[in-house]
This record gives sequence, C-alpha cells and structure tokens, in this order.
Amino acid sequence: MHRVVPKMPHTKSRKVALISLYGALAYGTIFSLSFALARHGDGKLSESAYNADLVGGIETIVVTAARREQYLSDPTMTLGIVTSEDLRVYLPPRTLPESLSGLPSVHIQKTAPGHGSPYIRGFTGNRTLAVVDGIRYNNATYRDGPNEYFSLIDSFTLGHIEVLYGPGSSLYGSEAVGGTIIVQTRSSDFREHTLGLFASAEQIVRASSGDESLVSRTSFDVGAGQIWGLRLGFSAKNYGDIQAADLGELHATGYEETGFDGRFDARLGNDWELTVQHQSLAQDDVPRTHSTIFSRSFAGTEIGKDLRRTKDHRRRLSYVKLSGRDLFGLVFDTAEITLSHQPRRESEVRIRESGTRIDQSFESEVSAFNAVFGKDGLRYQFTYGLDYSTEAVDSDRIDSDPTTGVSTVRIQGPVGDDATYEQIGAFANIILRVGSELKFDMGGRYSFVQADIGRFEDPATRQMRSFVADWDNFSAAIRVSYRSSHAGQVWASVGQAFRAPNIADISRFGRSRSNEFEVASPRLDPETFLSFEVGYRWTASPFRVDLAMYKVQLDKFMDTLATGRMVDGLFEVHKANSARGTINGIELSCRVELDESLFLNGNLTWTHGDITRSAGPVGGGLSTGPISRIQPLTGQVALNWSNGPYRVRFALAHTEPQHRLSDGDRRDQQRIPPGGTPGYTLLRLSAGWEVSDHLDIVLSLGNMLDQAYRSHGSGANEPGRHLAASLRVNL
Repeated sequence: MHRVVPKMPHTKSRKVALISLYGALAYGTIFSLSFALARHGDGKLSESAYNADLVGGIETIVVTAARREQYLSDPTMTLGIVTSEDLRVYLPPRTLPESLSGLPSVHIQKTAPGHGSPYIRGFTGNRTLAVVDGIRYNNATYRDGPNEYFSLIDSFTLGHIEVLYGPGSSLYGSEAVGGTIIVQTRSSDFREHTLGLFASAEQIVRASSGDESLVSRTSFDVGAGQIWGLRLGFSAKNYGDIQAADLGELHATGYEETGFDGRFDARLGNDWELTVQHQSLAQDDVPRTHSTIFSRSFAGTEIGKDLRRTKDHRRRLSYVKLSGRDLFGLVFDTAEITLSHQPRRESEVRIRESGTRIDQSFESEVSAFNAVFGKDGLRYQFTYGLDYSTEAVDSDRIDSDPTTGVSTVRIQGPVGDDATYEQIGAFANIILRVGSELKFDMGGRYSFVQADIGRFEDPATRQMRSFVADWDNFSAAIRVSYRSSHAGQVWASVGQAFRAPNIADISRFGRSRSNEFEVASPRLDPETFLSFEVGYRWTASPFRVDLAMYKVQLDKFMDTLATGRMVDGLFEVHKANSARGTINGIELSCRVELDESLFLNGNLTWTHGDITRSAGPVGGGLSTGPISRIQPLTGQVALNWSNGPYRVRFALAHTEPQHRLSDGDRRDQQRIPPGGTPGYTLLRLSAGWEVSDHLDIVLSLGNMLDQAYRSHGSGANEPGRHLAASLRVNL
C-alpha cells in the first residue's frame, strides 16, 4: 500500500537572507541613533569592571555562588567559571549548555540539535538547577532525564556563568543536586561610563558550514553614565541540516529561533539600584529526529518510525529587582529583593507510523518572590533570605485517527492538567574566618513543597484522578578551607541535597525512551543525597593545579520500573523510590603560563556511578548496575596565544567509549548504539583578529579530523569538519 510521508519542516534559504537584511537595516538605524546621542556626551567607555577583575587572576574574580558577591580567593566549594571574556573572545556559543562544554565534569547530551542538557557530576534534568540573576529557572514540568529547557536561554544575553558543583540545596532548595548553573545576564553597563549621555551599538553575525547556519544579533545601549542605562537586543537564528562526517547531510535537523531582551538599570540614590528586565525566546519546528524515519543509523542505532515529531517553545522572563549595598544597618548591610514572572509553553506535533497524529502541549507560569540579605563583620559574612514561588500548569492532548476521522481528547497532555506547585524556603549561611588561613562555611535551608494536580489519567483505571500532597526538608552543608603560607590550599565539604517530586514525576503521560511509555506515579517521596568532597589547589607561578574528589550517596532515588503492560507497542513504565546508589568522581584542572602571551590549560574528568534497583516489573529481588548515561572518561587541553590584536586557540578534546550501560540505556537503541557509544577525538583551531576597537573577526575550523561522533545519549551526530566565522561590529 502506498503511504504518503509528510515532509518534515525545515529552514528556508530565503529566511537566511531576511536575517541578514534585518541585521543591516537594524544596525543602520542604531548607528544613526548612536551617532546622534554620542554628540551630546563624551561616550567614553572605561575598562569593564568585571574584566578588570580578571587581570588579577583567580584571586579577584567576583562570584555569586553563595547568593552574594564574594572573591574567589580561598574557595570552600568547587566552582566552574565561564567569564565574559570566554563568551566573547571566540565564536559565540550556540546555547547555554554548549557554553559549559569546556568545564570539567560537564557532559552535554543532545536529544536533538536544538536541545542541550548538561550532565553535571552524573546528574541532569530536574537534578540540575539553573538560576538566572538569582531567579530559579527550573519549573515543575522538568523531566528527570535530559531535556531541552536549558537551551531556551539566549546565549547572547549571558554575562558570565558559574557552576557550583555538588549539592546546593542548603542555598537554593530542591533540584540542586549534581550542580547549580548560576547565570548572570549582561547589564546595561551604565556604571562603566563617565557622566553624560552615552550610546553604543553592536552587531554580530555568525555562520557555520557544519549546520548551514546563519545567526544575527543586534543590540544597543543608551543611558546617562553613572545614573541609568538601557540595553535592548534582538537575536535571529536559522540552523540548517547538520553535515555529519560519514553520514552526510542529516535531514530534518534544522530549526529556527528568535529572541528579544531588554534591561533597564538605574541608581536610586547612593546605596540602591533598580533593575527591570524582560527576556523572550521562541523556537519553531525543533525536530526530535532520532524517533523519526528521517534519522540515520550510527554504529548500529535503530531508525525511528515516527513520520514527524517537532516541538515549538515559547519562554519569557520578566523581573523587577531592588539591590542595596553599603547600607550599614543593624540587621543587614546588603539587600536584594526580586519579583519575577516566567511563562513557558511547549507544543508538540507527532505523527506515528500508523498515521495517528498527536497534538499535545503544556503551559507553565511561575510567579516568584526572592529576598536575600547580608551582614558582614571583620571575621564573618552572614547571608540569609526567603524564597517563594507559585506555579500554574495546564496541559492538553488530542489524538487524531486518519482512517476513522475520529479525534480523541485525552484527560491530560504530557503532564497533569489544572495543576499548581508551590515552594517556600528560608535559608541562612555564615562564613567564618579563623586567622588568615582557616575558613568555615556553614549553612542550612528549610523547604516546603506542595503539589496539587486537578486531573491526570490513573494508570490502573484509565480514568480521571486528582492529587494533592506536600513535603518538607531541611538540608545543611559545612565546608572548611585551609590556605597555607605556601602555594597549597585544601578544602573539604559535607553537604545534603534533596529533590521533591514535581508535576512531571507524579503525572507524566507519554513516550520517554525509545521503547518506553511513562505513566503517572502518585506515590513518590523526595529523593535525598549526601555528598562528600575534598579538593586541593596548588598555585605557584606559572602553574595552577586544581584537584577535586567527591562521592555522592543516593537514597530513595526515583527509578523507572516496568509495570508489565504494553501501550501502543511500548513498554509501560512508572517511577518509584526504589533505588539507591553512589556516584564517585575525580576532576583535575591545570593551567600553565608559558609566557605573557602563551598559556596552556586543560582538564580531566572521571565519573563512575552505580545504583541498586528492583530487578522485576513487580519485585523479584535487586540488581546493581550503572547509572543511566554516565559521562565517559573525558580530557581536554587548549593552547592559547594572544599578541596585541591577534589571538589563536588550538584545542584538543578526547572522550573514551562508554560501554557501561544501564538497562534503560541498552533499550534506548535510537540514541545509544548497541554495546555503547564510541569514543572520539576532536581538534579545533580558532583565530581572532581585533581589527580595531570597532571590528572583530573570528574564524574557526572545527572537527579537523572529520570524526563521525555523537555525545553519549544524544539523538543525532555532530557536524564533521566544518568552517565557522563570526563578525562583530561595535560603535
């Protein structure tokens, strides 16, 4: 029988031209505005305060991982830093997860090219927390495995990023398990200008042959130096099909993305500052190619059967923040109070092999209040605060049968419908210095979480059901740092983390892995984690070496279990707090300054994790095996040279094969090859030329060895040998 296969949506070449045209017109307008305003002020731009801090090296980098600004001089925690310079000196990163790829213990999984999920110390999804300008980014629809939501932050809005490795629940609450990604967005920079009106503009164009992409970013700043500033930006991104080594063009892997952002900062007297920001991002027709007939087999992976599977995303963040410093009050010297609102919508179209069409979507709206206060003394830094958020979730699904013309409205979409999720937390943290060598960092947090789901499909009766439950938790952490009079520095920590069940855990309904269909799990308790870590830093010019070793104990871990039933040819699964286990890891980083213009840096990551779980659909004993998608042994090294306006980076990254597979990994044969994911070695050569203060050019030759590869657990291969370039124009 002849079957008509619907064509997957793909990017249009004429839209590439429209992006370029938009960039030219917008930049011309901004140029005129900038020139007019600059005539009324001196427009003089001082050195960036953040980059000035970098001149002094690691000792003077300002971080906010402990929910307050402090210097990274004698850490009590392991931090990964992606500076503003890292984000702008070479090619702009494609997504937030990709900007983290150079850090140790960070593994980027991509179910689809438009989706990126960072694994940090073996955890991802709703066991990794993202925070944007102090605001929780995660919501209650996050899945426990890899998801696409970390890619819904426009990379052009990033100012700098910190990764707080290990448990962060004592500071940030639920889901801060493997690590906390702390994003600081770019400010309006009004503090970097002298008094008087100023205006500046920036146009970035980035293109790559690896995915036939063209990206345009237009932004401008205007304001009065030291008084107020406004930054506006627009991003238009068109990604074509991936050109993979050996496999050739990977059809139906392209998509489109647009983003708009605006930020207003103003001084309110000498001590207070107001920030108002809005971000919005839209992704259209992002394909999950691995489950469709358009996928290509790699090292034995299976070809999907869906005729179409695409997603649209809409995400916004708006907030108002009041920040005070040098207040010298009895109770606090610093204060940061934030009101925020985050709507997010996901829509999916899926056409099965039979022709049945599934249209499903969900919407989430999070409103939150955060207040953080600080009081400093000669030997201490005390931080405390309160967080509150309320979230409303609605979802829907319609199944349409083309043979009968009948459409069925399901009880729910991917998650439960008419749901709310509330979180309340209060925390306190104190840093005590004993002499000049010893430092104690101690903190705790009480969290209360409540879930109320109006309607979801009961997996036993297939009828509508509702759900209400709440949980509370107290998490604590203690860290100790000792800095000797020599070059050595050592720290140790013990910390707790937890993850409360969210709306997705309790009421999930839909396909999960390649051959699994997940149903609701209304009998869940919070997961708990206990982490131990020791670290050592040795600094003696021109060398710096960092070594961290950790162990995480997992208890009441939400494992995916088979129910023994089949749904649409897939194994039905649900979650239960039926597993426990451990993850062990070692992270090694080093930097060698060979001379003033040449330095070498690199890192090595080893991660090993096992869990003990139920061995059968209903019971039947226990089995012990690897944790799903654990990061393989990975090493990276880069040689960096800069001299005046020129800079060159030669980077090598090697990833060992990953043959340690969980039972779920073995079943996920559309993404993970039989026997595991092959290893690979990547070489990249990048060169930049700052032609003038107003023009910067970067060229990059990626995957120079033309390796056919994909990161472990991903659904599509990465580009083969390709050329990428970016052009940045400033006024």
